[in-house]
Amino acid sequence: MSRYRIEVTRDALRALAKLDKPVRRRVQVAIDGLGENPRPSGVIALQGLRGAYRLRVGNYRVIYTVDDYRLVVLVVDLGHRREIYRDL
Repeated sequence: MSRYRIEVTRDALRALAKLDKPVRRRVQVAIDGLGENPRPSGVIALQGLRGAYRLRVGNYRVIYTVDDYRLVVLVVDLGHRREIYRDL
């Protein structure tokens, strides 16, 4: 049982659905792992977005926030590294 509940925004779900199947599996496993450890090694806090973190999964990035009070990880967006930061 994971300690944190994982919530995913509609935009992140759409982006996940567009990924190739093997990439989608790797990203989904990484997202599921955030329930156990929302700040694993290699995660970087994003500049300019208070409370937002970036998880690297190969060439893809998962942008998320952590609410320690409610024990919720909110996946805001995900995408290829060359495109993900344009919309933030």
